[in-house]
Formats: sequence, structure tokens, C-alpha cells
Amino acid sequence: MTLSGETPGAHASVDPRRYHESVTGERTEAAPRPPVCLYLEVTNRCNLLCTTCPRTYEELEPPADMDWELFTSIVDQVPDLARAVLHGVGEPMLVANLPRMVKYLKDRDVYVLFNTNGTVLSERNGRALIDAGLDELRVSLDAANRESFKAIRGRDYFWRILRNVRAFRELQEREGRLKPQVSIWLTGLKETVDELPAFVKVAADVGVKEVYLQRLVFFDENVIGKARPDQALFERLTEGEAAHLKQAEELARSLGMTFSASGGASEPGLSLKGSGDGSPWSLCRRPWSLMYFTANGRALPCCIAPFSQHGYDNYTLGHARHQSLREIWNGPAYRDFRAALLSDKPPDCCANCGLRWSL
Repeated sequence: MTLSGETPGAHASVDPRRYHESVTGERTEAAPRPPVCLYLEVTNRCNLLCTTCPRTYEELEPPADMDWELFTSIVDQVPDLARAVLHGVGEPMLVANLPRMVKYLKDRDVYVLFNTNGTVLSERNGRALIDAGLDELRVSLDAANRESFKAIRGRDYFWRILRNVRAFRELQEREGRLKPQVSIWLTGLKETVDELPAFVKVAADVGVKEVYLQRLVFFDENVIGKARPDQALFERLTEGEAAHLKQAEELARSLGMTFSASGGASEPGLSLKGSGDGSPWSLCRRPWSLMYFTANGRALPCCIAPFSQHGYDNYTLGHARHQSLREIWNGPAYRDFRAALLSDKPPDCCANCGLRWSL
């Protein structure tokens, strides 16, 4: 059974108007349309120990890669899928099946992207992703030098990542391959905001034309590592920090690069901005347009939830191993979640989401 009742595999090209309607349409307790975006956590394993990530400090779920049967089962239940994001709290490129997963989605005319730390981006892996048709590759680097990288990401892989990304970009240029579109990301911290101009230069040196400043998400209570309120930039920029941003923007412009400090969401049209009425969650449309599944099949409201509240049991909305996506999507847990999000007492993982993101 699919979410729309259609036969799996009967999917033609996705109408972008349908995607826009699902993002911007009416928000009610029961979603009027099936989701058009999937976040698939293809693994929860990682080879770094980032000080801004909850998995560094606790086991969120048993270690797992999403098996092929679970992956295809989820994808086949969303015949109008327009966009797939293949990351969660792990490193996607540790998964041997990743190019096969990308190809499976591309054969269904789906736009595919994921974040990677770049540590295992070899020529073989990179070429496999190019051949599979990956649309977008986002490299999370988080620092402009080796020392900061070790302090934030917990391992001494800075130069390895730069070598890998440079070699990948050279491969693309040499063979005239425009996809995947490559960008480099930095999580916005008070501790590293002064490195922004240097970060832009690092990206330029390895041949990457796009740089993004990612919003920091942190817990209100029982804070972890550097994911703390005092590290957030959102609505707290000093004059000096604003100057670093401006300098980075000007440098990027002079180098013909894209630089964005908006911290936009991974799916178009869903970037959260302060609503100005004390309810920063009120603009969120994720529970009406996307579904997130962990490597074990647990359905969560979005990729932000694990970073904003401890404990998956607090916001689990279903399980793909035991329920159909149709049963989950408009089941009691999802309906209750949406109802709370539309009220003045949102779920705890959403209550200050827009405020917890830095830029």
C-alpha cells in the first residue's frame, strides 16, 4: 500500500507545482497530501566525534545501517517523491549501498542530496556517486584550520578532507561532470565565527564555489559539548561578529562564489525565521511535507528533533518496520503532533526551534 494508493514504480516525472503545494498548502491535524520529501538516515554510524552532535555523547539507537529492504519499502510507498535527503546523525559515505540507493532514487526522478564529513570521499566512492546521478553533495567541515577542526569535530582529519574534496572537484572538472553540486558548510559558533573569511578561502582553494553557515541547534537543558546557548549566533551577533560575516560575503563575491549565512533548511521553502510573535515554531511546515526515518526505521518529525530534545521516545511518530507509511502519516501520533504544533503549546522538541538555530 502506498501513501497515494498508486502502484509502486508507476511514478513519472515529479510536477514541481505539487512539491510547492505540499510545502505551502493548508496545515491541519490530518495532512491533506502525502509527503514529497524523505529524510532517510542511511546509517547512524560515524567516524567523527563532533562536539555539536548528540550521538557523540549518547547512543540514540542501536548502531545500524538502513538495510536495502527497509530503504526500498519506504521509497516505494511514496510514488510522488520529489526529494530525498540521505543523512541523519551518521556519516552516509560509510554505507556500501549508498550509490545503489542514490541510483534507485534517481531512476524515480527524485532529487537526491546528503551531507558528508568528506573523510572517505575517495576517487572510487566519488565516481560511484557521480555515476549514480547524485544531485548535491554537502561537505560539513566546520573549521578553517586543523586546530579548530580537532577541537570541534574530535578527530585530526582536516587535511585529509581537503585533499579528498580537492581531488573530487578536479575529477569533476577533468571529466566535465556538473553533478553533484558541491558545497562546504560551517556550523555557526561564537568560537569560530571569526574564521568565516578564512573558511571561504579554504573552500576556494579546493575548488568549491558555495559556502554556507549552518545554524547551531542546542538543548535548553543538559547541554552537550559546544552545542550550548552561549555559542549560538542567532539574534546575538555582536558588531565584530557581523563584521566577520560581511567580510566573508565580500570575499566570496570577489572570488565569484556563493556565500549564505541564512542557515536555510535542507528542503526548499522551509527555512525557519523568527515570527516576531513569540512563537518561532509557527512557520514550520515539515510535518505536512516530509517524513524522517532513522536507520532502524523509527519515524521522527524532522532532522532537528534529535538536536533539540533528548530521547527519541519523546517524539517518535511511528515505525516503518511495523506500520505502513500511510498508517504513520495520518495516524494518531502524527495528528496529535500537528495539532500541538498548531497550538500555543507545541511539542517540546519544537518549542524554541527557530530560536535555537543560530543564523
